[in-house]
Amino acid sequence: MYPKAVFDQDCNQCPRLADFLCTVKEKHPTYHARPVAPFGDSHAELLIVGLAPGLHGANATGRPFTQDYAGLLLYEALYEFGYSNQLNSVALGDGLKLKRCRITNAVKCLPPQNKPTGAEINQCNHFLAAELQTLPERAVILALGTVAHLAVLKAYQIKQSSAVFAHNAQHTLAPGLTLVDSYHTSRYNVQTNRLTKAMFNAVFRRIEGLLI
Repeated sequence: MYPKAVFDQDCNQCPRLADFLCTVKEKHPTYHARPVAPFGDSHAELLIVGLAPGLHGANATGRPFTQDYAGLLLYEALYEFGYSNQLNSVALGDGLKLKRCRITNAVKCLPPQNKPTGAEINQCNHFLAAELQTLPERAVILALGTVAHLAVLKAYQIKQSSAVFAHNAQHTLAPGLTLVDSYHTSRYNVQTNRLTKAMFNAVFRRIEGLLI
């Protein structure tokens, strides 16, 4: 259970997203089709920030990157680097647990075509900002993609020009607090080799060094 400042299951502040979720729920009655809560360790040293729930992934299951192609590479890395107790994330109740790590999204609701508007990203940013304030000293934030990267900067009121997104780039947000960037683990990025397993593992090795 998260405080409302961090996550509000009943949030409907974005009319377009709220209407779209109603439409999706009518078409897929068994889907979660509501805002998706962060998932993982409440005392996480690593916070992974994604874009938004996927239609047949987190929007269906209610857990970030679960039953979603974008979660394949992510959960594999989390398992191999010791943040997870199992390799795959397929459904709620599958026994998956995260250690020292939590996953959240810049936008908590499924957007049409997986493309939230700037206004929707901004509207949801106060939830991310509140969650970032719960991180311990010497925490690392992993931003998956440009939208997540910019959402983190906005939450800290940091100018975009002072921390430019690039794969495996590292930025200091505050003393002891580091932002690391990665290309998103989307189907497109993985299948076109824009993001390979080796590239993603390199990001996690960087994070390992920061969390020592």
